[in-house]
Amino acid sequence: MSKKARGQLRRSQVITTWGPGALLDLPRHSAIIGGLEFWPKTADLDEIPERRLRHKLRGMTAGGVPPRFYAPPADPRDAKKGIRAWRFPEWFVVQEKDDAASVRSRRLVYRTALDRSRFEGLQVVPTRFVRGCPRGHVDDIDWKGFVHQGESCGRKDLRIEERGTSGDLADLIVTCGCGKRRSLHDASMPGPLGVCHGRMPWLGRGVHEDCNRPSRLLIRTAANAYFAQVVSVLSLPDHATEVQRAVRDLWDDLQIVDTAEELTTLKKKPRIAAALEAFADTDVMAAIAFEKGGSSDDRPTKVAELDTLLSVPEGFGDDVPIDPDFHARRLPESVWRHSGRYEGIESVTQLHRLREVQALAGFTRFEAVTPDINGDYESDVERARLAEEPTWFPAVENRGEGIFLKLRPESVNHWLARPGVLKRLQYLADGHKRWMAGRKTPRDFPGGPYILLHTLSHLLIQSLAMRCGYPASSIRERVYTDAERGRFGLLLYTGSPDAEGTLGGLVQQARQIEGHLKHALRNGALCSNDPICAQHAPGESMEQRWLHGAACHGCTLVGETSCEMRNDYLDRALVVPALGVPDAAFFGAAE
Repeated sequence: MSKKARGQLRRSQVITTWGPGALLDLPRHSAIIGGLEFWPKTADLDEIPERRLRHKLRGMTAGGVPPRFYAPPADPRDAKKGIRAWRFPEWFVVQEKDDAASVRSRRLVYRTALDRSRFEGLQVVPTRFVRGCPRGHVDDIDWKGFVHQGESCGRKDLRIEERGTSGDLADLIVTCGCGKRRSLHDASMPGPLGVCHGRMPWLGRGVHEDCNRPSRLLIRTAANAYFAQVVSVLSLPDHATEVQRAVRDLWDDLQIVDTAEELTTLKKKPRIAAALEAFADTDVMAAIAFEKGGSSDDRPTKVAELDTLLSVPEGFGDDVPIDPDFHARRLPESVWRHSGRYEGIESVTQLHRLREVQALAGFTRFEAVTPDINGDYESDVERARLAEEPTWFPAVENRGEGIFLKLRPESVNHWLARPGVLKRLQYLADGHKRWMAGRKTPRDFPGGPYILLHTLSHLLIQSLAMRCGYPASSIRERVYTDAERGRFGLLLYTGSPDAEGTLGGLVQQARQIEGHLKHALRNGALCSNDPICAQHAPGESMEQRWLHGAACHGCTLVGETSCEMRNDYLDRALVVPALGVPDAAFFGAAE
């Protein structure tokens, strides 16, 4: 990675796509991104402060200490300050000259047989196939054991035969010089690749942990080879006391303080004594304990954000906000409401400035794990470690703008009581049960308000992208549902990790929100795949789309960079009357 040109790999890509444990395809090699022990020293990285996120991730670090966050290195060309990557896999296919035969046979060789990435003077390429498990472990395939099915053989001349041009697994045959042969299609079935040995080559050769799950065939470049688990929070206004601010300014020195005696010793330094002179030692110790705890705020991630979003004052925003990380104003109703058609929308808020911090906490393979509707991961979610004993996590901060819509709780409650809505939600709940039947981690059905807001979000993203100046893939969502207190809202925002903010094209669309709602509902009323899309029953889905109602790529699915639920839990019939489902919509018929 140290030889890659500047700009080929963004910091944000390291968090979401190419983090520790990701399989990277280079022009002549294949590699796996090293764990945090093989990153630059934290002294050479930019720290990203975010107290709420420290609190969320403190249970994932060694000893349960609230972690710190650092941005990936800015210049990957610097060999001393770059991210180290290891060659993986260690089995190679020899690039022998093709002949006119319909079957191409190429040798499989292990790395110890190579001489500077060549074998007998011929070039080699890494094999496309490895094995792994959903917990993130990955390892080379035991090719000899696979072809011989457990029988012993002293021959070492393994080959892969390629029949035809399709590249299908059934057309790939692994052979041995002893005459044994086996189709690679068998490796896609449970069992032939043996059990997972818990290998974690991104942490170093030989590092492993107990697993013993069945190994599964993994294509290195496939989309299911790496699913990052990213935790994100919005920076909220800081109401810290003066002593807490003073302690944060001196945190590099005070973080080692556990007793009043240690504090007294440190105050012998004139700089520290001067900064803490105005405060009693008991108050300083309390502030230190507060910082070490990460936060006293135990509210779920989105609940804390929703409390802040609903408390902003009415106005139009100032040119010079007091807080550069969060500046929002609720638009006067007369500015955006021009008709009585969208009475279900109670208020519209402009977020002129916002800051989002995203941290990579771990990853999985084969199966993605998404946070719950409150933005938090369950405590028992399985994930691969980024380091043997992590004490910090890689993170990026995005600064941008957004629009927040709040639904009227009376309208939501009236909508939920309608028979057509109850019937439709039962269909969706049946699909959720079918989906849960094959999973170990339990998850509650998110409920009608979440699916309503989530689908409305996708429809609005497509409309906003036509006029705000940002592509749909750059607009992201945060759906807020607090059914216990009757609060429901939707935040659509954009941000950039390489700038102080964005240009205001999205936030200004809040004034024309009725026009965007009209456009979104009109597009959602009829899909190019209707009636098949509208009449899809999730609980009876032959294609196993258990979490979709009336939703497909022709109407509501958007890029996964925009969606917080990987395009699950969608049904436009809950938003606007769909073909064959006229009585479940929150909004009336599209004009």
